[in-house]
Amino acid sequence: MWEYSDKVREHFFNPRNSGPLEEANGIGDVGSIQCGDALRLMLKVNPETEVIEDAHFQTFGCGSAIASSSALTEMIKGLTLDEALKVSNQDIADFLDGLPPEKMHCSVMGREALQAAVANYRGEEWSDDHEEGALICKCFAIDAVMIEDVVTANNLNTVEEVTFYTKAGGGCAACHEGIEEILAKVKASRAGPGEVSPPPPCPATPEAPKPPSKKLSIVEKIKIIEEVLESVRPMLQRDHGDVELADVQGKKIYVHLKGACSGCMMEAATLGGIQQKMIEALGELVQVLPSSHMPVEA
Repeated sequence: MWEYSDKVREHFFNPRNSGPLEEANGIGDVGSIQCGDALRLMLKVNPETEVIEDAHFQTFGCGSAIASSSALTEMIKGLTLDEALKVSNQDIADFLDGLPPEKMHCSVMGREALQAAVANYRGEEWSDDHEEGALICKCFAIDAVMIEDVVTANNLNTVEEVTFYTKAGGGCAACHEGIEEILAKVKASRAGPGEVSPPPPCPATPEAPKPPSKKLSIVEKIKIIEEVLESVRPMLQRDHGDVELADVQGKKIYVHLKGACSGCMMEAATLGGIQQKMIEALGELVQVLPSSHMPVEA
């Protein structure tokens, strides 16, 4: 199990600035439904001074994603947009007294949401899919430009580190060779004239969900599922939504999204976040689906 700092726990259980910001004039949406993390960052910017007067977020994912989003809003309030853009993903992690290496992608997502929100305020085009770069990781739609940027900014050296920071390479592993080539390219650019960069170390395959010590009975499985849903309900209820278990059919978990969560534009992100928590809690790959997708009995 990952070790979290007290500040990460504090910002997860008591997130700051969570929920909609009615007066927002800069909004950034980033994330991947596939990996279960999605973030909307909302800024209220003074048009005369470009000072960020307020910042709110709506996110769904693991505890580190929530904590990173909460920390980011606290860090940037009172800064000008140019000052805020200097905040790096490492600054977010440092503010939280560190993140587990496997969760550094959450701080990267926060940095990208900030860039997207500032671009939105300034009327500029911004996209987190980096269309100008060759697609390297098809599982998580991560391209060469993003990987190279993150490797350079965070001085990464292994495929495993790239996976921790971007999730690229964390699925089928078919892209590991491409990631190694990018690592070698960045290392070569770091080397001085006449110096030769050593080849990248052999990549370590990211850990799959750890299986439970024994096979869970259906009763034990449902109990864990209910506990996960109870852990996320307070956050949904703060935004006038809710969730409850509808049915469990093998590896498919059906849930009712209620109130503001039903039909919300972030519904897919909400389900993705719940799914990620279910996978971690159950130690197996499962799929979380809305109750409307339940098969109709003949």
